[in-house]
Amino acid sequence: MDNSQDFTRGSILKKLVIYMLPVFAALALQAAYGAIDLLIIGKFGTVAGISGVATGGNIMNLFIMVLGSLTVGVTVIMGQMIGSGNARRIGPILGNAVAFFGILALVLTVVVVVFARPLAIVMQAPDEALDLTVEYVRICGYGFIFIVFYNFISSIFRGIGNSRLPLLFVFISCVVNVGLDLLFIAVFNMNVAGAAWATVIAQAVSVVLSLLIIRGAEAPFSFSIKDIRLNIHNLGFVSIGTPLAIQSALTSLTFLALCAFINRLGLDASSGYGVAQKIIAFIMLIPISIMQSMSPFVAQNVGAQKEDRAKRAMLCGMGIGASVGIIISLMSFFRGDILASWFADDPNVIKMAADYLKGFAPEAVLTSFLFSFNGYFNGHSKSMFVMILGISQAIGIRLPLSYIMSIQPNASLTWIGFAVPVATVLGIIACIFYFGHLQKRIKQQCLSPETITNV
Repeated sequence: MDNSQDFTRGSILKKLVIYMLPVFAALALQAAYGAIDLLIIGKFGTVAGISGVATGGNIMNLFIMVLGSLTVGVTVIMGQMIGSGNARRIGPILGNAVAFFGILALVLTVVVVVFARPLAIVMQAPDEALDLTVEYVRICGYGFIFIVFYNFISSIFRGIGNSRLPLLFVFISCVVNVGLDLLFIAVFNMNVAGAAWATVIAQAVSVVLSLLIIRGAEAPFSFSIKDIRLNIHNLGFVSIGTPLAIQSALTSLTFLALCAFINRLGLDASSGYGVAQKIIAFIMLIPISIMQSMSPFVAQNVGAQKEDRAKRAMLCGMGIGASVGIIISLMSFFRGDILASWFADDPNVIKMAADYLKGFAPEAVLTSFLFSFNGYFNGHSKSMFVMILGISQAIGIRLPLSYIMSIQPNASLTWIGFAVPVATVLGIIACIFYFGHLQKRIKQQCLSPETITNV
């Protein structure tokens, strides 16, 4: 492992930024997936097609976020092993993970394909867009195995401090997706089906090429085909990832419910919210990339018993996120219409999207603090607290507040969107108290790296 991948020494800011930039770029390209689909549908398809891709995309994001959260467990375990000098134990863990995620991919494929229509109905997709939503979800479901293994392969490299190869994988996928979107939608007029097939084929190409690339990549551990077997006694990554996956699932469900609340307000509101969600995917890039970078950074330092360095990394992440978030927040609040016009031409859709962004705007700053805390706690294997906090925010605050706003006479998307930053503020307060509790426990005991993770 080269010096740039060793987070236990050197400048925190420099190493965090160097690691985070490829993570950010990879997330940006992933966000571009859905955004490009929506943009091309908006230019060459129909308003119903926009709603179908937006609602179907929200359904798929539920499963994708769960998968991404599960793979965090792999990243954290690997970071702690490397930080404590136990890289030789990684091979069997990865072999077990390959078997686990292979089985999970098959199960999720069946679930998504079979239950596509019930999911679309629960989402209250507008009648004009119901069949299109079902079509989009089913086609994407056929490619679920590629989605699973893209996330898994990326988690391995992030765990050893290499964020550049995951960027390369998603870049390949995005280039293929753009080309196929233009071919299927603009040339062949395949509308929603074209967007879905472009996504599936692009993911497949990315995974195949990534497997070819990593065959020649160097790693600080050994791994062979013989390591691939399911061992229920060696699922430590699942114990870390499962609480995060549950949190992601329930949080995503609340956003799906929010989508359903807004779908009841009509096709323009549904399409406008869909456009706003694609913009928000870009707004959230900095906070998410900070959290994904913070977990392996902190994990290595926990393994090396450098707690003070882990804390300074968290504060550094907060500073980076907040400084950029202020600019993004102001742009979203005052000129959300300009951002929305990139994805739609219909003035009513643009207005609805801008209204939602105005209420959501403070989140661009607030989430940088919350996600820096979450990355720090995940690096300590404290994913259970992160899960409880996320569920409490989603179900206890964001969902009921959004519903109340949506049933008001002449309901405003601005006030519906404002429920998100309100929930985040309360989450930050809870994180401050838990951080103080964790620091007190660590100071009271002289702990080894393995014991710190169990405080």
